[in-house]
Amino acid sequence: MRLAVLKERRPAETRVAVTPETVKKLIALGNEITVEAGAGEHAAIPDADFTAAGAAIAPDPAAALAGAGIVLKVAAPLGTGEGAVDELALIPRGALLLCIASAWGDPERVKTYASLGIDVAAMELLPRITRAQSMDVLSSQANLAGYRAVIEAAGTFARGFPMMMTAAGTVPPARVIVIGAGVAGLQAIATARRLGAIVSATDVRPAAKEEIKSLGASFVGVEDEEFQQAQTAGGYAKAMSAEYMKKQGELVGATIPKNDIVICTALTQGRAAPKLVSAEAVAAMKPGSVIVDIAADAGGNCALTRPGESFVTGNGVTILGYHNWPGRIPVAASALYARNLLTFLTTFWDKEAKAPKLPEDDEIVKGVLLTQGGAIIHPQFRPAQAA
Repeated sequence: MRLAVLKERRPAETRVAVTPETVKKLIALGNEITVEAGAGEHAAIPDADFTAAGAAIAPDPAAALAGAGIVLKVAAPLGTGEGAVDELALIPRGALLLCIASAWGDPERVKTYASLGIDVAAMELLPRITRAQSMDVLSSQANLAGYRAVIEAAGTFARGFPMMMTAAGTVPPARVIVIGAGVAGLQAIATARRLGAIVSATDVRPAAKEEIKSLGASFVGVEDEEFQQAQTAGGYAKAMSAEYMKKQGELVGATIPKNDIVICTALTQGRAAPKLVSAEAVAAMKPGSVIVDIAADAGGNCALTRPGESFVTGNGVTILGYHNWPGRIPVAASALYARNLLTFLTTFWDKEAKAPKLPEDDEIVKGVLLTQGGAIIHPQFRPAQAA
């Protein structure tokens, strides 16, 4: 089986879909690996390292994709009008594409995949079940994003995180509040605690309360009847009612000005990020405070976030709204992402045919497979096609 790995061309995307470690293991499955030149540049992996692992280096995407049966990418391939290269048009019909396909962000792209005859496994749709944990790209990348968010905050904050007692006096510890206690939020809590901050956190999911407290942070949240039902079977946060969000917003809004650093991580699958930090709350914060918005790519949890930018407000609060937070730690992010893809392929690999076999009745396959044989087959996207 010919397996192609493309260089990432979307803005701010610094990751790569394979590493020399996973290249060796993919070859052991019976694949011939072709990596586009420069694919690992931003992840500190030179072409020579891929060559040493057994991969061939192709000079351009067309050469890399020629005859490919499997295509690995991080972000969704570029389509018509999205860049200098139409990557989708170069992918052979019938090939299996594994990537973060942005299915919810751009449903029209799903139709394009089907019309081009590309079988797409959208890794961001992987169900959160025990068997899928080792291939869960959202969790692996969110973990690193939460860590990086705190490190960026520490680098921006003009005071230290821990309490420091010196002969000249005592520097008080930083106060950090984490908005959202999913994978990214929990890692942010743990990292901020390791750096010596006093940490609190909020989330609408009842299970998150104990997780927050287990990491040594205090819980902030409205605990009413709706709160008890605020989690999907897949472990994601549900969209909450306007009444609940108003009460939660008032509580969080009153708590934020008491903190030096706000780490925003709250996301709702398939929807824009909820606005949980109001302009009024930002205006009440002390000069020198920092807001880090990991949810910036989905519009941001802070009302003032400018996706892709960092800036200082009129009252001296720095807001970091960079794109692609996992991509800000590309070496580690690429290593984990590449292992996620390797695990997926290994799990569904037919050793005799030396090709992936995706059983249509498998829970993981049903969760990630968007298109197959020129049709949209994912149940959450089929109705839109029919309409």
